[in-house]
Order: sequence, then C-alpha cells, then structure tokens
Amino acid sequence: MDALQLHADRSKPALVHADTLPWLDSPQQGVQRKMLERAGGEVAVASSIVRYAPRSRFAHHAHALGEEFFVLSGTFSDEHGHYPAGSYVRNPPGSSHSPFSSEGCVIYVKLRQMAPSQDRRVVVTPEQMPWAPDGCAPECQQAMLYADALETVRLLRLDAGCTIPARSVPGGEELLVIDGAVSVPGTGHMLGSWSWIRQPLPPLPALHSISGALLWVKRGHLHGRV
Repeated sequence: MDALQLHADRSKPALVHADTLPWLDSPQQGVQRKMLERAGGEVAVASSIVRYAPRSRFAHHAHALGEEFFVLSGTFSDEHGHYPAGSYVRNPPGSSHSPFSSEGCVIYVKLRQMAPSQDRRVVVTPEQMPWAPDGCAPECQQAMLYADALETVRLLRLDAGCTIPARSVPGGEELLVIDGAVSVPGTGHMLGSWSWIRQPLPPLPALHSISGALLWVKRGHLHGRV
C-alpha cells in the first residue's frame, strides 16, 4: 500500500461513521478493514476496524510502537491466548505475535500509538471488567481498562436517558460507539454503532443517549503526540 494520509493530523477533530464504509482487503487473505485514521502504508499510525473471516490468520509480525485492540465480536486469538468479544488487549512496543481467528471476529485496533514507556502488556476479559459508578452522571458506569501519566482507556456504559455533560479533558478525547447510539446536543450529530470521533481540544460537548450505549473512550493521548 502506498502511503496514505487519512485524518492523519491528530490535532484536528474527526468524525467517521464506520458502518457506512466499505470493507477493504488487507494483504492477508480473509482479513479486511475499515480505516478510520491512517498515516503511512502497510506500516502506519492507524486506527481501524478489522474483520477476520473464520479460519483466517495474519502472518507473524512485530509492533515496534505497540498495538491495542478491543474485540467487538467473535474471538480473536494468537499464540498467547484467546480473547472473546468484549476483551481489551495492549501489546507494548517491541512485542510480536501471529494472530488468527477460528470462528471469525471483528476488532477495533490502534497501531503505532504508544510511547516507549508504555511497556506493560494488558489483557482485560469481559469477566474481569471493573465496572464502577462514573462521576460524570448517575446513569453511567465505567470500567477503567488502562491508565498512566499519558492516557486513560475505559468503557462507559450509559443507561437510557443518560447525559454526559460537557467537559474539559486535557489531551483530548477519542471514542468509538460499540453498541447503541449517542447524540451530540446542539450539533445534529448522531453517533451509532461503530461511529468514531476524535476531539483533541476542550471543551468537549455533552453526549446524550436515548436508548443506552456502550462507548470505548481514550483520553489525554492527543496532546503533543504524533
């Protein structure tokens, strides 16, 4: 693949409704992707939704600047284990693996977006999710997946009728709607399943969910980062 610049300037906001994007073939048979942001060719700073067909696999490869992913459906596997839907995994800089999926799966994956100091491997499976009340709204719960001085990654579970107020988040915020839908009051934006939004600068607008939603949220990582 030639070098591609897609929402590559991470200092600027971006919004992608991934459910409307086509599946694009990767170099590996049976593995397709929807590109959300990308800077580079096959080796790239990238965020994508990737689909593995049943019994497909990807060649052994290394992640010089790390990889993190959330399993949206099915079961993703490699030589280190099996990760069912709802699992979150961080493979730190310098790690390598040979991924495959026996039954097929879909994952949300971010590549080459870690600092060298983020050297801890993390695996959080659904039964390990540390759900707790979130202080932003009484109808919201959070599960913190990862936290350090550079960023936090969490799931937010919004009950029907929940509103997350406008907020100031140093370092910005990025979210993917895993399930359900949220609206952005005052903008006309409705974010359904697989909608992805990047907001690098505060203040961040309120979010409202009429029927409930599950969100993957990363904060703090956009300030001063590639």
